[in-house]
Amino acid sequence: MDRNKTTLERAFELARSGACAGLSEINKCLSHEGYLNFQIEGAVLKKQLARLIKDAKSAHSHRS
Repeated sequence: MDRNKTTLERAFELARSGACAGLSEINKCLSHEGYLNFQIEGAVLKKQLARLIKDAKSAHSHRS
């Protein structure tokens, strides 16, 4: 866990990275890294993260 990074910042970072396949995986990663993932709530936030995950997958598939 990076003490200079909030849970939300790390969640967005994970979503953009393409390392997580979905929101449940982001929550698992956050928990594993020591973040409190209860902040990942709300329809708008979840929609934003899902969109970033989708975009990251798309970008990765275009590079391959």
